[in-house]
Amino acid sequence: MDMIQMAKDLGKALQQDQVYLDMQLARQASDEDESLQEAIGEFNLKRMAINNEAQKEERSEETMKRLNEEFRAVYARIMQNENMIRYNDAKMALDATVQRLTAIITLSAEGEDPETCDYEAACSGDCSSCAGCH
Repeated sequence: MDMIQMAKDLGKALQQDQVYLDMQLARQASDEDESLQEAIGEFNLKRMAINNEAQKEERSEETMKRLNEEFRAVYARIMQNENMIRYNDAKMALDATVQRLTAIITLSAEGEDPETCDYEAACSGDCSSCAGCH
């Protein structure tokens, strides 16, 4: 069996794994949540308004402050939504699985024993470089 076909088979197996199925269900629930979708639309409009105000030659700091406060409030509302929480959790679990698979392949390509090489996420403490661990 050639490696490309094996990679395709791995992709098919991933799509049958519970972590993938959970992600798809969470995505669907998020997509169908009207209040969440409205909040996301509002979030995008606030972001555009901030960008528009920031590009003005004579921008109003008061307007920028108000828009930023509104932007943060909408973001908080999105992130507190049950479907968004479920989506984020499922996405992190899927990303961790894919990252683990990729690491095993990479380590194997570097000469490590495929039977013993594995990946464990390590937290550096610098959240800016991280997709999340919880």
